Amino acid sequence: MKFGVVVFPGSNCDHDTVFAIHTVTNQQAEFLWHSETDLHGCDVIILPGGFAYGDYLRTGAIAKFSPIMQAIKQFSDDGGIVLGICNGFQILQEAGLLPGSMLRNRKLKFICRQVSIRTETNDTCFTNACSKGQVLSLPIAHNEGNFYADNSTMRVLADNNQIVFRFCNEQGEITEAANVNGSLGNIAGICNERRNVLGLMPHPERACEGILGSRDGRLVFESMVNAFVPSRMGMANHQ
Repeated sequence: MKFGVVVFPGSNCDHDTVFAIHTVTNQQAEFLWHSETDLHGCDVIILPGGFAYGDYLRTGAIAKFSPIMQAIKQFSDDGGIVLGICNGFQILQEAGLLPGSMLRNRKLKFICRQVSIRTETNDTCFTNACSKGQVLSLPIAHNEGNFYADNSTMRVLADNNQIVFRFCNEQGEITEAANVNGSLGNIAGICNERRNVLGLMPHPERACEGILGSRDGRLVFESMVNAFVPSRMGMANHQ
């Protein structure tokens, strides 16, 4: 199994992500430069955090035009597993692989801190190693993580069980005080309807070792490995 980690100009969590993959899954990982048009046979694609193209215009607005994004869109359409972390989530939204958009944080300040998120569903390629309702402790580091969507989109997300993570307190309660950036519905992560594309604002790659204060991020990477075989079978059937 091979992971591909996309590197845009301004990405800064790419090496953290590759290190986490090696440490947690003991699988291969390869950097994919944004100008590539080939995914080099990778089985999972991760768009890491950072500031792609300096976040000029708005987060992800330029990165969506990178040549590799067409290959990633086709990969996801074929059932391939795609994860967007923080800036990667923003890019997936701009590219149309996930709905909604990211606004400035409610208090208009960059937030860097440990947060709690509740697993709303374990029926995805990214949460099958979690239990429903499980609270994970992960760090965030973003300025535009305030999830927004119109009412019809919010209804679709709820009806299709596409809300994967919500900001919560340590007891798993969804409260206004736990909503660190003002996201609608305390949303911290969503998936597409097919459940093979996930975007989340917290950083699982920064929570894979005890020395970092939490090992909960390992569950996201372990879930993708668990999902790999059935995912590839689905791709074969789709083709």
